[in-house]
Amino acid sequence: MPQEKMFGQAVIVDDDADIALAARFAIRQAFREVVTLSHPEALMQLLATSSPDLILLDLNFARGATDGREGFSWLARILAHDPEAAVVIITAHAGIGIAVDAIKGGATDFVAKPWTNERLFATASSAAALRQSRRSARQERERAVELTTPAGEAPMLGNSRAMDHVRSLIERAAPTDANVLILGENGTGKELVARELHRRSRRAGQVMVSVDLGSVSETLFESELFGHVKGAFTDARSDRTGRLAAGKGGTVFLDEIGNLPLTLQPKLLTALERREVTPLGSNTPAPLDIRVIAATNLPHESLNDPARFRQDLLFRLNTVEIELPPLRDRREDIPLLLTHFLHLYERRYGAPRRALSAPLAKALGDYDWPGNIRALRHACERAVILAQGDAYQLEDFPMPRSERLQMQMPAGSEDLNLERAERQMVERALRKHGYNITLAANELGLTRAAVYRRMEKHGL
Repeated sequence: MPQEKMFGQAVIVDDDADIALAARFAIRQAFREVVTLSHPEALMQLLATSSPDLILLDLNFARGATDGREGFSWLARILAHDPEAAVVIITAHAGIGIAVDAIKGGATDFVAKPWTNERLFATASSAAALRQSRRSARQERERAVELTTPAGEAPMLGNSRAMDHVRSLIERAAPTDANVLILGENGTGKELVARELHRRSRRAGQVMVSVDLGSVSETLFESELFGHVKGAFTDARSDRTGRLAAGKGGTVFLDEIGNLPLTLQPKLLTALERREVTPLGSNTPAPLDIRVIAATNLPHESLNDPARFRQDLLFRLNTVEIELPPLRDRREDIPLLLTHFLHLYERRYGAPRRALSAPLAKALGDYDWPGNIRALRHACERAVILAQGDAYQLEDFPMPRSERLQMQMPAGSEDLNLERAERQMVERALRKHGYNITLAANELGLTRAAVYRRMEKHGL
C-alpha cells in the first residue's frame, strides 16, 4: 500500500464498532484522517462543518433491519446536502440486490461483508478520487464563470431613468448584428454592458473575445489582432490565430478603442470593412465572421476630432451608441448598489451582516464617486474587511478626509455610541486646528497627554 496519504478525510458510519474499526484499518493508509461514527445523525452534524472525500455507509441501523430502507433515506439526505459526495455502501452478501439499488440512488459504489482489505482499499480510493475529480470540475466551472464575469460586478442594477434607458438600448440592439460603441467614464460598467449585449444576441452560444487595446503595443498590434504565420518575424516559431479570428461566429469586444494610435486605425478599419483578416506574413485572407462591440472613456468631442480618431472608423463602430451615465448622475441607484456589494463581500469574507443606516446611505449617496461603480465596489469591500460593531460607519469607507468633512450626516442622525462619538469629537478638533495638539486639547478641555492617549486608542 502507498505510504503517502492521497486523500483528506474519510468517514465510516456503522453501528457495529468492530466492523467500523476493521474498515478504518483497511483504508487508513490512503487518508489523512479516518472518522468512525455509529449513526448517520452524527454524520449529518459533521457535514455541516466538513467535506469528506469518502463516506462509507452501512444500510441498516435499526435492530433486526435488513431491507436497507433506513440507509436509502440517509443516502438521499447526504446527497441532498452534498450532490458531489462519494458514498460507498456497506452491505451483507444477501444484500447485493439492495446495494445495486443504492447505486441507482446515487451511491458511488458498494462493498460486501465480509470484504478483503485490498478490495475495500481499492473501492475507497477510487470513490475518493472520483470525489476529488467532481470537486475539481466544479471549481473549473466556477473559475470559468469568474473569468467571464468581472469580479463583484453588479448585474445591471439600478432603477434610475438613466439605467432604464440603457437597458432599453441593450434590449433593442442585442438581437441584431449591429456594431455597438459603448461610451462612459472609467468604472461605469462598459464591459458589463458588452457582455449583456453578447448574452442576449444570436451569437450567445459562441465565444466572446475581449481585447484591451490600451495594453497592445504598436509593434504587436497586427500579430495580436490579425495573427501571424510561422517565420513572419524572428520570434514567430509557429502559426498564431489573431484575436479577431478567434472570435469566429461570436463577439469581439474592443475595449479602450480610444487608445488605439491613429496610425493603426486604418488597419482595423480595413479588416472590418472587408470582413476578412490577413495574418502577418501571409498573403491569404481569412473571412471574418464577428460582431464588434467597442468601448471607450473618451468624450464625444475627442472622438469627433479627426486628429484623434478616424471618422470613417467611428462610423463603422457606432451603428448603435450606448452612453453610460456616471454614478453622480444616477444617485438614486447608489443605495441599491451599496446593499448589493456589501452583502456580496460579507458572503465572500464570511463577515457578519452589518446595518447600513439610512443617514449613512444618504451621505454616501451624496458623494460624487469619481471612480464610479468600480470605486464604490472597492469601498464596500474595504468597509466589510475593516468595519467593527454591528453597523457600518462613515470612516469605514475610503474617501479622502476632506470629502468626509463635507459628508456630514443629516440632522437627527446623532450617533449615541460613546466610543464612536469620542473618536469623532477628537478627530474633528484635530482637523479644525490642523492637528495642532495643544489647540485641539484646549478646545476639548483635555491635556495634551489625554489627547495623545485618545488618538492612539482610536487609531488617529
